Amino acid sequence: MLKLTSRYTSTRIDELPAALQPLAAQSLTLARLYAGRGIVQPDELETQLSGLLPAEMLQGVTEAVPLLDVAIDEGQRILIVGDFDCDGATSTALMMRALTAMGAVVDFLVPDRFKYGYGLTPEIVELGIETYRPDLIVTVDNGISSHEGVARAQADGITVIITDHHLTTKETPPAEAVVNPNQLGCHFTSKALVGVGVAFYVLGRLAKLRREASKSTVQVSQYLDLVALGTIADVGVLDKNNRILVHHGLAAIRQGRCSLGILALLEQAGRDPKQLHAQDFGFVLGPRINAAGRMDNMRIGIECLLTDDWPTAQRLAQELEQLNRTRRHVEGEMLAQADSIVQALATTNTDSDSDSDSDESSELIVQNKPEKKIIDDRNRSIVLYQDDWHQGVIGIVAGRLKESHYLPSIVFAPADTERTGDDDAIKGSARSIAGVHIRDAIEQVAEQHPDLISHFGGHAMAAGLTIKRRNFEGFVSAFNEVMAQMDDEVFAEQKFTDGPLQASDFSLWFAEHLADASIWGHGFAPPIFDGVFEVLSFKVLKDKHLKLSLRYPEVQYPIEAIQFNFDSNAWDYRAENVHILFELDINEWNGKQSLQLMVKDLAVITET
Repeated sequence: MLKLTSRYTSTRIDELPAALQPLAAQSLTLARLYAGRGIVQPDELETQLSGLLPAEMLQGVTEAVPLLDVAIDEGQRILIVGDFDCDGATSTALMMRALTAMGAVVDFLVPDRFKYGYGLTPEIVELGIETYRPDLIVTVDNGISSHEGVARAQADGITVIITDHHLTTKETPPAEAVVNPNQLGCHFTSKALVGVGVAFYVLGRLAKLRREASKSTVQVSQYLDLVALGTIADVGVLDKNNRILVHHGLAAIRQGRCSLGILALLEQAGRDPKQLHAQDFGFVLGPRINAAGRMDNMRIGIECLLTDDWPTAQRLAQELEQLNRTRRHVEGEMLAQADSIVQALATTNTDSDSDSDSDESSELIVQNKPEKKIIDDRNRSIVLYQDDWHQGVIGIVAGRLKESHYLPSIVFAPADTERTGDDDAIKGSARSIAGVHIRDAIEQVAEQHPDLISHFGGHAMAAGLTIKRRNFEGFVSAFNEVMAQMDDEVFAEQKFTDGPLQASDFSLWFAEHLADASIWGHGFAPPIFDGVFEVLSFKVLKDKHLKLSLRYPEVQYPIEAIQFNFDSNAWDYRAENVHILFELDINEWNGKQSLQLMVKDLAVITET
């Protein structure tokens, strides 16, 4: 049997929170899902925009809004400085659309990650001054650590408004206004807003101020398609506030009330907007927008979200599609190299452990290159670097390594592939597991070893940092020292289940109802179930996908299931019963729909 952790163990209506019992009378399974995600009152599931937290709770909004209001009235030149990921792109597009509709003179600038790096740096300020001569700079999805950039702008008499969501333990820069729910002293009760969510709140409050003063304004909620896309793509925690934002953005796209760029990207992906789900923001749209910032320049992605011309939207979406294909190719090569390195290191460490008299180091030089790839002896992290790796893809590769090995993973690449000397910069992207706050872990290294890290920032699950190439080994050792202080249980992956389904739940109707019952995603986990099934038949497709036909008690028809990338050598061809962990899915083939279980884990039940 599989070893699973139940999110909610009760299977009786009278054991559920009282407020959920009426729902349980209609669907016990759905009520259990909500209870397992901490929902105890029906109003926590409400999706009206009136349920959003008030903007006045956001520290800095009352300072930022009058500055923008005056800038619009006086025709001041406003420059939006964004970030080169999907959250930054949607934040920038949102600011551009809303401020333009209010009558502002506004342009945008997004740093090229390969030339300028991240954030409001002095170099970006100088480029902005040279190109746009702004009176006011507004950052989106960045800026909370940009003390030097703020100082450079103010030296030229430029007003600076920072809107950001990244974590900080330092004092905020002395900008004229700083809006960030995670800044010190902010009492906004949802800390899960991403950059585009913060921008939405600022613009919404500005629109209200101008509406009350009978000035040119706009209904900012018409741009919630951008907010939804940025929130999911940036893996924002789906608390009630974010679920409301995503719910309305998703509904707008399904109804065609959205950016033409989004519709063009869906066309490229062969997806019907009417059938879009929240997860598609992260798996279908997000990667295509992000490809611009990873492989070229995010301006393409932003222009795709800004255009109101369909042929232009299609052309830009096609460019993004091609960039995404290139990204997948580069990612595949890097991931294959990274996996080979990890396997080689594991072998080296095992051999070293088996010979207590050996002086052989657990470090490994790969392909006779001077850099070293190091994994801690206790297998608590993966930290890799190569001179020829692509900076734009390191975050994805780190995420893949984290998923496949369930370890905090950091992948480095040169800041400039033509400069790989010891004193040159290398940039790392980190992805983490539950229980390891990756940004705080990197900060611990920075505090204990002040000379190792040049810059860093991020969240609990993802972070970025810059170090000198000569400091790579020192950083790895220091990072592993931090990991060594953590409890062993943190590194043991837990697989969660929402328990068994009732026989009546194995239906197309329930699968469709379940998909639309809520906004599922990070922090509000998609439903996943387990159960013991009788094996009626099986096929191994393309030597790597296991296709099953199953029987479940009291279900009168066979249930189809599939597990992708299954190790066919692990399958017992005599299997009569299996315990599986699965998600409900709807398979479409030749215009017909059928219920399908997406198997996430499987154990053959052997007779004892």
